[in-house]
Amino acid sequence: MGRKLARYLGMQFIDMDHYIEERNYKTIPQIFAEEGEEEFRKKERKALEELSEFTDIVIATGGGAPCFFDNIDMMNNTGETIYLNIDPKILADRLLKSKTERPLIKGKSREELVSFIDETLNKRNGFYTRAKYQIKKPDMELEEVKQLIGI
Repeated sequence: MGRKLARYLGMQFIDMDHYIEERNYKTIPQIFAEEGEEEFRKKERKALEELSEFTDIVIATGGGAPCFFDNIDMMNNTGETIYLNIDPKILADRLLKSKTERPLIKGKSREELVSFIDETLNKRNGFYTRAKYQIKKPDMELEEVKQLIGI
């Protein structure tokens, strides 16, 4: 959705996980394995601070990014935030098709993944719902997104 939205708006798209990998010369799984989640979250925060200085970009953050430090506040103060509030089953299918290795879900079956997503969403929902906008429709058209955020 982020890549499509950026193209539609004529903006640059940045996947924050890829940005972190490029800045640290390591993959996310390497950072988790070598340094642990706490260090990854610090690197994620630093990336968010750097990216908040950019203009005319669409950023896709990892699912945990809004939930640590005061990241959701920084995100809301420096840009428009959108929570893709999608059914855990749909999200699981998308994650299983993704080519990106995600340490927190690695090796899980579809059923385990749906359960993990549901549990994680319940824990993180208080942060996610603080986003300025919510998309509850997985197939929302870009024109609808543009109208939702008023641009």
